[in-house]
Amino acid sequence: MNGASANAFFASSKLGDLFASLPVNDQPQQWAEIELTAQSLANDLRVRDVERQTALGQTLLPQTLTSLLKGATDGAALPRPTQKPAIFELLRVGANLCMDHDDNRSHLLEAGFPQTVLALLEVYADSVNPTHPSREPLPLSIADLKIVKTAIGVLLNASFGYEPVKTRLVSLEAALTILKLSLALYPPGSWVRFTPSSPDEPDAQTAAVVEESWTLRHGLSQWAWRVITELREDDDEHNRPVFSTDVLPYVTRSLQAFVPPYSAAATDLPGPLIKALLATDYLNLEESCGLLESLCMDVEDIRISLAHGAGHPTEHDGVPCFREMLAFVELADYPPAWAQDPTERAAREKGFDICKAAVIKAIVEVSGDEKNTDVLWNDADPKNPGGVFVEQMVRWIREHKDDEKSQSRDDLIICATLSLGNVVRKDAHSVAILKPPIALAPELASLLVPSTDIKVKHGAVGLLKNLAQVKENRSILGQADVIRKLASSGLFGDKVDMLEMVQVYAIGIAKHMCTGDANNTLALVLPNPANPEEPTTFTQILALVGRSDTVAVKSEGTRVFVNAIKTLWSSDASSTDPEFAARRKEATDKLATPACAATLAQLIGRSKKYAILINEGVVALSLLSTHSSGGLVVLDAIMNPLPTETPRGAAAFAVPVSAGPATDSPAVGTPRRALDMLASCLRNADGRLPAEVRANLCALVGHLGRPGVVPESRAQDLRAMQEELKDLLAAAANDPNPVGAAAKRVLDTWGASK
Repeated sequence: MNGASANAFFASSKLGDLFASLPVNDQPQQWAEIELTAQSLANDLRVRDVERQTALGQTLLPQTLTSLLKGATDGAALPRPTQKPAIFELLRVGANLCMDHDDNRSHLLEAGFPQTVLALLEVYADSVNPTHPSREPLPLSIADLKIVKTAIGVLLNASFGYEPVKTRLVSLEAALTILKLSLALYPPGSWVRFTPSSPDEPDAQTAAVVEESWTLRHGLSQWAWRVITELREDDDEHNRPVFSTDVLPYVTRSLQAFVPPYSAAATDLPGPLIKALLATDYLNLEESCGLLESLCMDVEDIRISLAHGAGHPTEHDGVPCFREMLAFVELADYPPAWAQDPTERAAREKGFDICKAAVIKAIVEVSGDEKNTDVLWNDADPKNPGGVFVEQMVRWIREHKDDEKSQSRDDLIICATLSLGNVVRKDAHSVAILKPPIALAPELASLLVPSTDIKVKHGAVGLLKNLAQVKENRSILGQADVIRKLASSGLFGDKVDMLEMVQVYAIGIAKHMCTGDANNTLALVLPNPANPEEPTTFTQILALVGRSDTVAVKSEGTRVFVNAIKTLWSSDASSTDPEFAARRKEATDKLATPACAATLAQLIGRSKKYAILINEGVVALSLLSTHSSGGLVVLDAIMNPLPTETPRGAAAFAVPVSAGPATDSPAVGTPRRALDMLASCLRNADGRLPAEVRANLCALVGHLGRPGVVPESRAQDLRAMQEELKDLLAAAANDPNPVGAAAKRVLDTWGASK
C-alpha cells in the first residue's frame, strides 16, 4: 500500500472514530476536525485509483459518511455555520467515492447516502416559495451554495448510468426538488440585474463574493439539468414518471426571463463569467422548453392540469402556467444581453426559435387532448364565444395574417391554427368560429396564397378541414372562396408532394365542402372567372392522384370526385335558373371523362379491404354512366387494365388476394381490372361484403347493359363484360336478400336488350 492509499484509509478510519465521539463531543472544534479529515480523504480520492476506491467502498466509509451527514443536519432548518465546511467536505468524499464506480454506488445506496443528500437539498428547497417563484435569486451564503452544488454533484455521480440509484431518487421526487432549488438559486437572466453595493468604488471583497456566488450558482444550475436528464433517461421504458404537475409553476416561470421588459445587462462582472452566465441562461431556456414539450406530449395529467389552470387560478397555486407559456410564445425575444457574446449570438438566436417551436408544440398538445376540448372552450360570455384562449388564438391569426415577411409572426399563426383545429372538433365550436362575432373564414382563406410559408398552410388547412366537416359551415367557407383559394395555393403542386399530410388535409377540405353543396362543387370543377387560365382544384387533385405513390392521397383524392359527382347528379337538372343549369352541365361534362372514370375504377381496384371505398367508386361510376357519354367512359374504365401500383402506405390498404385470374396479373395481390374486383365482390367468397355494396354493383353493370347506354359500336366489349359476370349474377340471384332481386333485374335487363 502506497503512501496516498495509507493516508486515505487512515482518514476513513478517523472519520469513523470522530463520528463515534459526536454524541459526547458535538463541538465546533470536533466539526473542524471532521472537515479537515474529510478534506484530506476527498483530495486523495480525486486521484484516480480504482483499487483504492474499491477497497474504501468495502469498508464502513459509506455508513460513516451517511451517519455524519445525518448528524450534521438532523433537526435543523439549515446546517449550523460551524458544520457547513464539514458537510461540504463530506459531500466531496461521497461524490469522489462513487465516480464511475457502480459497486460504490451500490454501497452508498445501501447505506442511505444519496437519500440523505437529497434530504439535505429538500431542507434548502423548503425555503423556496412554491406559490410565487421569484425572478430574483434566492439569497444564500457562499458556504450554503457550495453545499448545494456539491450535493447535486453527489446525486449526479451516484446516478450516472446506474439504474438502482435512479429508481430510488425518482421515487423520492428528486428531480422536482433539484429543479425547484436550481431555478430559485439561478433564475435565468437574474444576473443582469446585479448592482454593486457601491456604484463608484465597489468593495473588492464584496465584488469577489458576488463573483464567486454567481460562479457557484451557474455551475449548480448546469449540474442540476444533468441530473434531471439522467433521471429522465429511459423513463418511459421503466414506466417511472419523473415529474408530476407540481413542476409546472417552476418550469414555466423560468421562461419569463426572456419576456420584456429586460434589465440593462450587468457590466461589473468579469467577461469570462458573463460568457458563462449567458451560456447557462441559454441552457435553462433550452432545457425548460424541451421539458415542457416532452411532458405535454407524454403525460396526460400535465396536459389536463395546464388546461384547467388556464381558467382556474388555483390550479397551480396562483401561478398562471398556461398563460405564461402563451406569453412566452407571443412576447419573448432575444435578450439584449446576448449581444455581449457575438460569437454565440447567431447560434443562440436560432436555438431560441427552436425553443419557441417546442413550447408551441406543447400548447398544441394541450389543446389536442380530447379531455381539454370543453375546458379550453368557454361559453360563459355570449359576446366572446370560446373564451379567453380562443379569443387569443383568433387574435393571433387576425393580427398577423398580412404580416410582411420581414416582420412575420408565422409562429403565432401556426400555434393558433393548430390549436383551434383541435378545439373545434365539436360541431358547436366549429360553427362558432365561422359565425359572427368571430367569423374567421376570410382570414383563413387569405392564408391560402403561394407566398404563405408551408408550415402556416399546414395549420390553416388542418383547421379548415375540421371546419368543413360541419354541414352548416360549408356555404360560409364557399363564400370565402376557399375552394378556388386551394387551386391558387400551390398545395397540390409536385413541389409539395413530400408533405403528404398537408395535401391530405387540403384534399379533405375539398371533399367535405363538395358534399351536398352544388356551388362549392361548381367552384371545384369549373375555371375561376377571375383567372380562367389557372388549373382548377379538380384538375390539380386529379393530377396529384395520378402521380402520387401514397394510398391516402390517391384514395382521399378520388373521394373528392365521388362527392362532386353525387352532389351534381343529385342537383336539380331542370332548375329554372339558366345560368346554374348551364354551369351544372359544363361541370358534369368535365366529370364524365375517361380520366375521372379511370381514377374511380382504380379506387375500386385497390380497396379490397374497404367495402365503403368500393361502394363509393361503384356509386360514382353508376351516376357517371347516366351521362350522355358516360356509358362508354365507364365501360372502358372497368374493362381497361389497371396501372401497377406499389404505393407507400400500401400495407394499410393492401389487397390480399388477386380478384382476377392469376395469369396476366401485373402484380400478385392486385386485380388486373376493376371488373375483376367487381367479380370478386359478386362472388363474395368470405361472405363479408355488405349486401348494399353488391346491390349497387348490380345496378352499375345492369345500367351499362341497357339499350343505348353503350354505343352499338362497342357492343362486343359490352358482351365480354356480360359473359364474365353472368354466371356470378345467376348465382347471386338465388340469394334471399336485396342482392338476389338486384341480380335478377340485371339478368332480365340484359335479356331484354338482346
